[in-house]
Amino acid sequence: MPERKTNFSYIRARIIFSALVAFLLFLPSCATAPPTRDTIVLLPDASGKIGSIIVYSGGIEVRLYKKGHAVTVEEGSPPSTPFLMTTDEIISLAGPAIDAHPPHPTQYVLYFEYDSDELTKNSMILFNGIIRTAKNNNPVRINIAGHTDTVGNHEYNLQLSYKRAKAVASLLSAQGVDTSVIYVTYYGKEIPLIKTGDQVHEPRNRRTEVTIR
Repeated sequence: MPERKTNFSYIRARIIFSALVAFLLFLPSCATAPPTRDTIVLLPDASGKIGSIIVYSGGIEVRLYKKGHAVTVEEGSPPSTPFLMTTDEIISLAGPAIDAHPPHPTQYVLYFEYDSDELTKNSMILFNGIIRTAKNNNPVRINIAGHTDTVGNHEYNLQLSYKRAKAVASLLSAQGVDTSVIYVTYYGKEIPLIKTGDQVHEPRNRRTEVTIR
């Protein structure tokens, strides 16, 4: 059999050349990658209040303190001059993120007449605000927790706190609020808002707490 010779120098040259081509193909993709660019916009919280934020980049800081004011920031560069974004621009930029964020719970405290499941006059006025929130916010859950003061025995107050929570639930239902999102709990005199001794009249403990999420 004739002897076969292999040119190792040639093979080594091909390997080096192939690696060099791969490196050269990879290098342009790294060199031309665009810098990261972000838009930061100041929005009100769930209660409508506006705070402020400081954006720091490239050794420069910019403070945003007005609703809808925004800056753009590229990696390693100073922030842009603040500009005002319209509502449509904000929705286009961050609409899905805003929609996905659960709203902050809204809490109300309703008070009752002594030894009764009838709301006080002031609480009846406040109840109208609960109706508006429940209808406008499309809540996924409404918690209603009934409480009493410490006058009376445990079992009696437990039943009274239940009646108070159910009364509020019935009022919500009568106004067209979806009953499938209403959850009723009751605690009697076990969790007073104002701590007192036993058998003490305290109007602020005769309450129902409503949390809308």
